[in-house]
Amino acid sequence: MTTLTILPSGKTYDVTAGITLLKALLDAGEHVAHKCDGKAECGSCHLFVQEGRKSLSKIQRLENEKLDTIVGVGSKSRLACQAVLGEDPVTVELLSFV
Repeated sequence: MTTLTILPSGKTYDVTAGITLLKALLDAGEHVAHKCDGKAECGSCHLFVQEGRKSLSKIQRLENEKLDTIVGVGSKSRLACQAVLGEDPVTVELLSFV
């Protein structure tokens, strides 16, 4: 288990390590856009990881290529469908809501 904090709401959840941020967010009841069902094809689950980036899986080629096509991407950007949670706490900022 690890702790996932959501901004801007400030809600905190205990979530399972080893699953994607998208699954953790959906399991917690958060509304997160994910038009392609987690295939890194649409970029709708783009978010900013404010704390705990080192606890997430490394960015793979498919995610990196999709991030390159999204306006507003920064050094804290990840696709929730591709970032797998580690053991350390993570704080994310949701950018879009369904």
